[in-house]
Amino acid sequence: MAAAAAPVPEAWPELELAERERRRELLLTGPGLEQRVRAAGGRLPPRLFTLPLLHYLEVSGCGSLREPGPGLAQGLPQLHSLVLRRNALGPGLSPELGPLPALRVLDLSGNALEALPPGQGLGPAEPPGLPQLQSLNLSGNRLRELPADLALCAPRLQTLNLTGNRLDSFPAALFRPGALPLLSELAAADNCLRELSPDIAHLASLKTLDLSNNQLSEVPAELADCPRLKEVNFRGNRLTDRRLEKMVRSCQTRSILEYLRGGGRGCARGRGKADGPEKEEARRRRRDRRRRESGEGGGGEAAGAGRLLLRVLHVSESPAPLTVRVSPSVRDVRPFIVGAVVRGMDLQAGNALKRFLTSQTRLHEELCEKRTAATIATHDLRAVRGPLLYDTRPPEDLKIVPLGRREVKAKDLVRQLQLEAEEHRKQKKRQNVSGLHRYLHLLDGKERYPCLVDADGDVISFPPITNSEKTKIKKTTSDLFLEVTSATSLQICKDAMDALVLKMAEITKYTLENKEDESVSDSEADAASGRLPDPGASTSADQARPASLLLEQVRVLDEEGHLRVVYPSKTDLGLAAPHVTVIR
Repeated sequence: MAAAAAPVPEAWPELELAERERRRELLLTGPGLEQRVRAAGGRLPPRLFTLPLLHYLEVSGCGSLREPGPGLAQGLPQLHSLVLRRNALGPGLSPELGPLPALRVLDLSGNALEALPPGQGLGPAEPPGLPQLQSLNLSGNRLRELPADLALCAPRLQTLNLTGNRLDSFPAALFRPGALPLLSELAAADNCLRELSPDIAHLASLKTLDLSNNQLSEVPAELADCPRLKEVNFRGNRLTDRRLEKMVRSCQTRSILEYLRGGGRGCARGRGKADGPEKEEARRRRRDRRRRESGEGGGGEAAGAGRLLLRVLHVSESPAPLTVRVSPSVRDVRPFIVGAVVRGMDLQAGNALKRFLTSQTRLHEELCEKRTAATIATHDLRAVRGPLLYDTRPPEDLKIVPLGRREVKAKDLVRQLQLEAEEHRKQKKRQNVSGLHRYLHLLDGKERYPCLVDADGDVISFPPITNSEKTKIKKTTSDLFLEVTSATSLQICKDAMDALVLKMAEITKYTLENKEDESVSDSEADAASGRLPDPGASTSADQARPASLLLEQVRVLDEEGHLRVVYPSKTDLGLAAPHVTVIR
């Protein structure tokens, strides 16, 4: 009787292609993935860990993936982003993920993790297993507790998302002084949290705190001591202080923090009278901040001589403020968005438009990590009709007029770009592709695509791929609407927006100082020719007056009209460039 044939190992053509083309990004998803992972014992194939050039790895939507498998840390030392969402990882991670010395983004959301103990967690604590990690997403798991050494393992963490787990408390070490000095965003909604330690005040960089839908009965007054805290959400808890309960449903964060600072009845620290020295210290911090923003005590425009004034127009001061309403469907696709309006740009002079577009490309490459962390989109404000809706649609239903193309369905656009990418590789005989083709992998396996829709029902943005021809930036554009979206964190959206706004200020200052003429064309931007300014418009009075841009706040609201984020807030643009004075 003939011996049974040995099982044939499953083929992994994606890995062969990535190795042959020396790719730095790889996405594994789709219906065929589940069977191959099951055949590999519920693990990733060992061959994957022989691609040391990988910077971005995503394996998503695979119900048979129970653990990454050994060899990841040793085989992928240059990994910057690791996305393992909507799989079946759990109850722990065996072996542990780290050390991954270059990792900045880790997304383990939508799995079945119950605990992350030493040896089955994120990595060692000493030395830190994830020393460069900035964003950690553990939402949608079954975690009952966090690892006590999380702050030691990832000391540079900026964003921590714990939404939708079973946590009843935070480890004390998370809030010890200096443990997480850079943590700016903490989300732990939809858990079972019963108390919040007063030591949360030691999170010196905390800007956003979401503890909605838990079982908190009190909020520590020390929370008001967080120096940079701007947004809090305590809706859906069991607060014993009825006034505070009412405030968290309807009031702004500032009012809530003032109430806590005054020792409200439902506060864990003191009841009744306000803490005089602390309140005075808060006032002093605000005075110092205003003094820094206005030029270290200098008077207004005099202090701005030789600098560019960036004036912030608050929502309450704008006659027609632009708003963005967010659909709940973006939560599992690309949940974070920030918007802003900038008025007063001069893109007609010389190469100003080219410099602006080039700076956007550089931000995408560097700060936005090739659009894997965030994507920037810029629009001609005159063509934007608000209010806007940030939504998702199936690829076959999403229609857009992409830059330089005719109207097309998103499904067909992605297919066209994929064919162009392959043709480009063949013609140029290059291993990598350029332009929009580099970002197509970010959409692989997505059942719905994110989009920004205007009041006319037109899609004006399809992140992370393209904008619409309708709102295209031209040389004649002077007022712009800016948007930044991300699948990883709100903070990276704000950081990218800060960088873009300051770059626009730098370009404006450079243009004015060099008095560039109008003769230089910009074929790269395919800018439409428009009205030329009066050659005599730049007078001595204009030169003496400091240059300025107007930055209007844009509010992002949830489905019910509650404020999610406003940009710029008082904590944004905190590290303005030396050539810029921010006037709030």
